[in-house]
Amino acid sequence: MHELVQAVFNSDEKTALHQFIYALNTSGKHYFLRNEILLLFADYCDQSQKPAYFYYSSSVGKLIQYTHEIILEEESTWFVVRPKIANQQVWQLTADFNSFEQMTPQALLDVRDRLVNRYQRHILEIDLHPFYEGSPRIDDPRNIGQGLAFLNRYLCSQLLTDPQYWLEILFQALHRLEYDGIRLLLNDRIPSGIQLAKQIKQALKFLSELEPNEPYEKFRFDLQELGFEPGWGNTAVRVSQTLELLDRLIFSPEPGILETFVARVPAVFRVVLISIHGWVGQEDVLGRDETLGQVIYVLEQARSLENKLREEIKLAGLDLLGIKPHVIILTRLIPNCEETFCNLRLEKVQDTENAWILRVPFGEFNPEVTNNWISKFEIWPYLETFALDAEKELLAQFKSKPNLIVGNYSDGNLVAFLLSRRMKVTQCNIAHSLDKPKYLFSNLYWQDLEDQYHFSAQFSADLISMNAADFIITSSYQEIVGTPDTIGQYESYKWFTMPQLYHVVDGIDLFSPKFNLVPPGVNENIFFPYSQKEDRDVNLGSQIHNLLFIREDPQILGHLENLNKRPIFAAASVTSIKNLTGLVECFGQSQPLQKHSNLILLSGKLHPHEATNPEEAEEIQKLHDIIDQYHLYGNIRWIGMRIPTRDLGEAYRVVADSQGIYVHFALFESFGRSILEAMISGLPTFATQFGGSLEIIENQENGFNVNPTDLEGTAKKILDFVEQCDTHPEHWHEVSERMSQRIHNRYNWHLHSNQLLLLAKMFSFWNFVAPENNEARDRYMEALFHLIYKPRAEKILEKHMGHGA
Repeated sequence: MHELVQAVFNSDEKTALHQFIYALNTSGKHYFLRNEILLLFADYCDQSQKPAYFYYSSSVGKLIQYTHEIILEEESTWFVVRPKIANQQVWQLTADFNSFEQMTPQALLDVRDRLVNRYQRHILEIDLHPFYEGSPRIDDPRNIGQGLAFLNRYLCSQLLTDPQYWLEILFQALHRLEYDGIRLLLNDRIPSGIQLAKQIKQALKFLSELEPNEPYEKFRFDLQELGFEPGWGNTAVRVSQTLELLDRLIFSPEPGILETFVARVPAVFRVVLISIHGWVGQEDVLGRDETLGQVIYVLEQARSLENKLREEIKLAGLDLLGIKPHVIILTRLIPNCEETFCNLRLEKVQDTENAWILRVPFGEFNPEVTNNWISKFEIWPYLETFALDAEKELLAQFKSKPNLIVGNYSDGNLVAFLLSRRMKVTQCNIAHSLDKPKYLFSNLYWQDLEDQYHFSAQFSADLISMNAADFIITSSYQEIVGTPDTIGQYESYKWFTMPQLYHVVDGIDLFSPKFNLVPPGVNENIFFPYSQKEDRDVNLGSQIHNLLFIREDPQILGHLENLNKRPIFAAASVTSIKNLTGLVECFGQSQPLQKHSNLILLSGKLHPHEATNPEEAEEIQKLHDIIDQYHLYGNIRWIGMRIPTRDLGEAYRVVADSQGIYVHFALFESFGRSILEAMISGLPTFATQFGGSLEIIENQENGFNVNPTDLEGTAKKILDFVEQCDTHPEHWHEVSERMSQRIHNRYNWHLHSNQLLLLAKMFSFWNFVAPENNEARDRYMEALFHLIYKPRAEKILEKHMGHGA
């Protein structure tokens, strides 16, 4: 970057930069973000008649291409430059153009505070860099999110560097494993790592003389004499394979061997999945619109984890000891549950043997508030008491401590931090979607938004939990560090200001191995290809076809004058982020698209009075207005009702029967559950280019990524595909099959559960091996919790106590 800046200053292009900055000054604005900067620079190049290469290839052009923010002050211009992923820099250009220098993040945060007239000279600075300094970290930004692979390589290199020391550490880690007082893997007949290496040889010699499928219970006591307790396997060949892996790991450590061995170690039996704020239930409830995806995710994750743990326990030979997996979804009990089961303390998760929903009520405080559902923006005052109460309930249910706690979303992750800190249990975080980057300038203008959103509590909670977590799983690479053109969700926490509250000068290490990509799966019992006719219910298909295309109902708006047109289908809540209004406007503006297609929307609500907040009501009304403006009633069906998940799966297939397409037009989507569901059902899918969907849709299909801010361009992309399918019908089938197979092969719950449990075991081992920074880090997080988070949460409680919900 220094060379590029030098090149600008040592060439005639310095004048061009001066002219561009002058043009920005004449706009009357002071703050410019990337898209606006690029558009204004393109306009400048056109007006100054610069040759085409200048925009991209000149030194100034390259500088502008890397720039994500420009802030204008009287005496200087500030640039936030991102020359590569996960590497942001601050540069200051003086007004006289004599100096262009790199500055600190602290200086930029002061500038941002001055921009909103909320600068204060002395402000709390939060710097978490010391807790990552000295720890192993990934070097190449392309490998961010591959923490497990990195950790495997690092540990194997350590085993090679000092094999005797690491052999003892490995022995101690295995020797401590137990289940409710039952020793696993090793007993006291093996007192050291050196002795372990010797005894493995004897055990392998003994096992070689047995039939491969000899059941473990027949030679259990022989192995115990050699120092080996249950957990190595359920047959002679399984025990032998596991011991051979350990033998190879001791004498010739390789990352693949370490990963395969750790995957076999029986170390996880009890798991807590925390999902707090939204209607966690199974019978026609499945969350509110804002939490629907999260609730489905957690329920399916619980089923998959319980099944995987059961399989691991059996293969380890531990089912003979009566050991069973136990999975609990921890959520809140809602007394006024609106005829759902959310007031039941304990509910079994369907299709499992020992997975349960455990509901713990919020401490009363003000029953008018705590007896009812509480929005995710208002939930913060009740989480600490909830965590304390939940700890007692979990210990009573498990009759022991859990082995793994998984938080979901900001509130669940904060409770995961509190519980894991008290119980000394491995903590995993899943953000699903971080709100700070989703709500533009939400941290800068937090004081103006505080009454409605309480971002000061939420962003503080995020900062605490993401740093306290032992590992973080994300659905996509973009969720962590974005793309060359966009900043990632976690990257947005690297440095930021909450004016007059605190400055975060280093909020997270993006290169930490704690970040791991573990995308979710799809329930393939519900979402499967339309071509699997033998698995489809003919009567259900007929009902759904009638609902989507024909049926009249007070909760359905519009009708289809020509049922032979190709259907465009979208299923989403009516929120500004999900952007159904943008999709309808895109459709309304394109007469050619209307000529070829019908638009079918499936959302939870149809009328503004059904909304749960003013923002949602406004968006619903806006959708009505757009439909009216473009006179779409004969080309559109807006179905404003919630349908069961089973029916939703058939809805995708019914649209695929008509060779339709699916469009996910969100302004931003961290991942996109409905994208997976539509694609595996066989629907060619167009999805927003902003977020994780870029990784779901393959590079060869980049024509299916759309820009939700470019309505004309999106309409053209969809129309080109529709016309191509009309001309070559086999094209629809080829895309349908390719997309369906991709989801089946890459996004499934079996892979997800394997990886999650492997991460839990590996990071538990890593914490045992290298605990040096954890205690100091966690005490720092506790200080932030008590000194920043709690006072902010108490202000929300004061409002609730005074005014009700």
